[in-house]
Amino acid sequence: METEPSENPAEELLDVVDAEDRVTGTARRGEVYARGLRHRCVFVRVRDAGGRTFVHRRTATKLLYPSRYDLFVGGVVGAGEEYDAAALREAEEELGVDGLPAPTPLFSFLHDDPEGHGSWWSRVYEVRCEPPVRPQVSEVAWHAFLTDEELAARLPKWPWVPDGLAAWQLLAAREREGR
Repeated sequence: METEPSENPAEELLDVVDAEDRVTGTARRGEVYARGLRHRCVFVRVRDAGGRTFVHRRTATKLLYPSRYDLFVGGVVGAGEEYDAAALREAEEELGVDGLPAPTPLFSFLHDDPEGHGSWWSRVYEVRCEPPVRPQVSEVAWHAFLTDEELAARLPKWPWVPDGLAAWQLLAAREREGR
């Protein structure tokens, strides 16, 4: 069963999953968030040819973490949707581009939200995207491609989405270990 596009994100149908990431049912996004049901998400680190990372501030209308900064594009995986398809769909939608290469899967982890929104299986990807990008105005309030140095200076200062920050920390640890 595929997710039908909706004007209201709270009505989007998501798979509900167990601790081993097996589908146990479906529910609307609003119910998933309200009841803290475990679901699936994708995180795509976007880099340009110079290795700069796409960073953005979410719009004030987002259901979770409005107006916070994020190190990834991505979002929820729709009911019946595969992680890889969701990663490409979300990256192209949020960046406002067509024809991206398939994002490369890097790792998965179970995120337990520190702010009480439940937990979700999270798959982290990477893709290269050459500017210009035309970010989706309903998702992205501000954006830039930042160097590693610029990003390091902002990490302790800006309010980040907690799941994206957790994914970033895991990714950085893996890169330090050479994986």
